Amino acid sequence: MFSALAKNIFGSSNDRYVRGMGKTVDAINGFEPTISAMSDEQLRNQTLRFRERLANGETLDDLLAEAFATVREAAKRALGQRHYDVQMIGGITLHRGEIAEMRTGEGKTLVATLASYLNALPGKGSHVVTVNDYLAKRDSEWMGQVHRFLGLTVGVIIPNLSDEERKAAYDSDITYGTNNELGFDYLRDNMKYSREQMVQRPFNFAIVDEVDSILIDEARTPLIISGPTDDKSELYMSTDAIVKTFVEADYELDEKQKSIVLTEEGTEKAERMLEGGGHIEGQNLYDVMNTQVVHHLNQALKANKMFKRDIDYIVKDEKVIIIDEFTGRMMDGRRWSDGLHQAVEAKEGVAIEPENQTLASITFQNFFRMYPKLSGMTGTALTEAPEFFDIYKMNVVSIPTNVDVQRVDEDDEFYKNITDKFAAIADEIAKRKEKGQPVLVGTVSIEKSEMLSEFLNERGIQHEVLNARFHESEAHIVAQAGSMGAVTIATNMAGRGTDIQLGGNVEFRTEDELKEMAEGPERDAAITRIKAEVAEQKARVLAVGGLFVLGTERHESRRIDNQLRGRSGRQGDPGLSRFYLSLDDDLLRIFGPQTMFARLMNKNLEDGEAIVSPWISKAIETAQKKVEARNYDIRKQVVEFDDVMNDQRKVIYEQRADIMDSDHVSDVVTDMRAETISSIVAAHCPPGSYPEQWDLGGLKDSVEAVLGLTPPIDAWLQEESVEPDMIAERIQAGADQIMETKVGAVESDHWIQVEKSILIQTLDHFWKEHLATLDALRQVIHLRSYAQKKPIDEYKQEAFLLFERLLIAIREDVTRVLMRAQINVEPAPMELPDFITSHIDPLSGDDNSYDIDAGTGTLMSSLPPLQSPLPTMPDGPLNADGASAPFAEPESRNSPCPCGSGRKYKHCHGALV
Repeated sequence: MFSALAKNIFGSSNDRYVRGMGKTVDAINGFEPTISAMSDEQLRNQTLRFRERLANGETLDDLLAEAFATVREAAKRALGQRHYDVQMIGGITLHRGEIAEMRTGEGKTLVATLASYLNALPGKGSHVVTVNDYLAKRDSEWMGQVHRFLGLTVGVIIPNLSDEERKAAYDSDITYGTNNELGFDYLRDNMKYSREQMVQRPFNFAIVDEVDSILIDEARTPLIISGPTDDKSELYMSTDAIVKTFVEADYELDEKQKSIVLTEEGTEKAERMLEGGGHIEGQNLYDVMNTQVVHHLNQALKANKMFKRDIDYIVKDEKVIIIDEFTGRMMDGRRWSDGLHQAVEAKEGVAIEPENQTLASITFQNFFRMYPKLSGMTGTALTEAPEFFDIYKMNVVSIPTNVDVQRVDEDDEFYKNITDKFAAIADEIAKRKEKGQPVLVGTVSIEKSEMLSEFLNERGIQHEVLNARFHESEAHIVAQAGSMGAVTIATNMAGRGTDIQLGGNVEFRTEDELKEMAEGPERDAAITRIKAEVAEQKARVLAVGGLFVLGTERHESRRIDNQLRGRSGRQGDPGLSRFYLSLDDDLLRIFGPQTMFARLMNKNLEDGEAIVSPWISKAIETAQKKVEARNYDIRKQVVEFDDVMNDQRKVIYEQRADIMDSDHVSDVVTDMRAETISSIVAAHCPPGSYPEQWDLGGLKDSVEAVLGLTPPIDAWLQEESVEPDMIAERIQAGADQIMETKVGAVESDHWIQVEKSILIQTLDHFWKEHLATLDALRQVIHLRSYAQKKPIDEYKQEAFLLFERLLIAIREDVTRVLMRAQINVEPAPMELPDFITSHIDPLSGDDNSYDIDAGTGTLMSSLPPLQSPLPTMPDGPLNADGASAPFAEPESRNSPCPCGSGRKYKHCHGALV
């Protein structure tokens, strides 16, 4: 009670914090008359002046007021837009490394120009991160006008750029790009073979647009770069056929936890059928030699009993295409990991493509925490404020609106079943459309969008259905959702980042209707006509109450619902929002307080009758809070496990960088050889033991296998007081002598490249295997909880031991290759393999990465070949994974195709089949 009273008197802590920025805003406004009087050239020279002042010891905070005033003036001249004072508060918040929560329509895109300009002045670059490629390209062209006006360079990172284009974009003062592209570039850079091939420079400052979507929703899904493995399609089909015979008694499905396990009856049935098909060894399904079969069976079970066609995926052109959980988008070319996609392909009877093995991965949490200063902006962040602070150490600041919000948010309407609910929705839409009020309908899935569309078609109501398949077209449709009488059905995330303006959007209408019309008086007249039509429509829409936002279902997160509501009531416009619910909704069915709703239903609720009560809305919010807490625990667990891998990833990536930067690595190789020999001798001749106890046969075999030597160990044993250290020293001397001879036969520059190549290739090969082992460990470590042990602690211990073994294996393999290899002094080109990139939810399996190459879903590496003399074993050269393979000189994938088509080689004769 007392806290509420104090809040009423003094304002909330957020209010006080925002008021504290008032002096800075006053200082910015104080510079406006002086800066407005400057010529364009003088305004552009402000950037040079600021950089000089930084070089003379001033800080960015010292420059803030004048720099922000400069950007405001540049925006007025380049865009015809002037930052509001509340936008200045947003810019200050971003500069401080915090999250600015700004309502839809408050101009977040323009706000980003302030902090990105200021933080680009030191010359280390500013990144503006968006949720999709369309927005990255749009903002780089639109807001880039302000930065270029002030003399800064602007780059954009989108799919299908060459490494040279990417490097130029990252070297720009301001770089726009998507979270996926930036993350994948980081992973790819750390798989390259020289500094010259790397495209990114050290991180400095980032503004994450729609920060809740990227750092919360998508943070459940790690970024993964993978490569193909062996074909196991026969096993997928066999396990799928078995699972299709299962009845409900054979498995237990928990929708809340998104898990499914076999019962005893199901296990026995599976064992009998697998044994009959010759797929398992012995009679017990869970014997260690049947691990792979169990894995395939579990994935087949998940594919058949948990994943639903047209909800989780669709089948198009004989391919299984994932539907994104958050956006409802078709993720063409994306694949679930760990054999799940192959299990769904077997279920649907389409061609089964080979599995992929992880080559590199990182979570968004650990990627974005590498930025020394990170900030973000969104319309909805306060509900997740504790998570932003816990994970990213960022505070959420709610920025006041420029004009008071006029939208009315009505209580939810609750119906008995989905049929009654949709009928009521269709009736309401028909009523609103008749009087000309635009309606934006938010759904949670493609399936619900299409179901509602059928209801509207039956009533003859014209409407647009937007499943967020294509970013650009969705932006054009959503932009006109405020037109007179428009009815737009959209998945909740569709068109996010596009402003819905009442009466329509002049810019988008001009682009759509006058695309073919040349510049001139006729075009100018057409633009004037469109502006007049939009103004006239806006007046009519305002008269009927503005945009009506209708939610067909509550989302798992209150934040997503708030995003939908926020599409209405921009810049003081009137508006209305209402949600329609039923007992059939997933949220209520899985998480709702069933008994309460059962009591309500029993009180003579007639078919088609609705209940409207603040009490029900409160109960729904309670259910949402439960889901939000569960999802936070999931994300937190992902971070905890990835933190373990992240520490190891940093070590491996730093080692790679050190190798690339070193003039030579001979001392590293020599130390590895000495340690390997010591380990071999210690393993077969333990310290403190007698010579009679030594495993001399094993010692000779190991020395031969690793070093290619056959030292006279038996003769050494005839000497008095022979010790393991003496044996190690003599073997070391023999190995050193062979290496000196080998090195002497090759030019020093060539040999340096040989050693570097072998070190990096071996590091990559064993790191790839280590990632697969950690993935497998993570899947089973939760079983340790049955022994009253904490899984994360057990994982840390096991991962540490595995990492120690990894370092030993790298050391031994580098020694073996260099000792036994025949040196080929001819330079041999080498390209990295083509990669498949994915961004996969560890629980649901959904994939929401968008960087596909020419529609194939495969991301080409496009790296220049590594020109270095590579060692060859007696049976052929070594390739990237340490195996033998002949070298061929491929075309550069980004160079013009030799056939003369004019297309890049990778899109023509070099395309993947």
